[in-house]
Amino acid sequence: MPSVTQRPRDFVRISGPDAEDLLDRLVSNDVRGLAEGGACEALLLTPKARVLAPLVVWRRGAEDFLLLTEPGLGEVVRTALVRARFAAKAEVEPEEHESWLVLGGDNGGIPNAEYGLPAVEVLDERPGGDLIEAAEVERLRIEARTPAWGKEIDERVLPAEAGLVERAVSLTKGCFPGQEPIARLHYRGHANRGLRLLEVEGAPPPETEVLHGEKVVGRITSSVSGLALAYVRREVPEDAELEVGGRAARQLH
Repeated sequence: MPSVTQRPRDFVRISGPDAEDLLDRLVSNDVRGLAEGGACEALLLTPKARVLAPLVVWRRGAEDFLLLTEPGLGEVVRTALVRARFAAKAEVEPEEHESWLVLGGDNGGIPNAEYGLPAVEVLDERPGGDLIEAAEVERLRIEARTPAWGKEIDERVLPAEAGLVERAVSLTKGCFPGQEPIARLHYRGHANRGLRLLEVEGAPPPETEVLHGEKVVGRITSSVSGLALAYVRREVPEDAELEVGGRAARQLH
């Protein structure tokens, strides 16, 4: 029996003859290749590659897309699309839906890769399955090393640091805001820090420093009892003995 829980979302519809072209010019992933009913993760970025909004792009029809984003970001997404629309023949409007996350089953919904298990999102009708507590869902997200908006993803973080390039960026499609710094870092350098999963004591709060010896090498972003996500500097060895909140911690592989 699958497990279900509500997945808070904001939704924006973009439709019309130029919807595909407008989306492809603005978001980080290749939406032209989506078949009807297909979906992909993408990012809406600033020209300096800071994340304005993480997205799931769901192609409902040839000229009809639904964008799923985080609560409170729907207007950010809608405004960005409207400002870039110019003479494009595309309608951009918010939609209201209720999203249910189905873990461990396939109800023919929108694929979700956030929790390390086969999962889909189903809109507007509660699917069958046992309710799963929010704390357990958060543990699954942390174990899967999935960054979350407002925790691992904010204005301080580059997509490469959060592991978002692999899952939400096309390095071969046409231009989009933020493409140049992402490509430059990917092909010519590396991120100075990365998102790591730590085994810790307790559940240290966000912004708790991660120490290697006496040197601050990172910060906690999310935690549940015994586990935490943290940004840790790249040069810290995977087997390094770390300290978080005065207690020993280690990186999990």
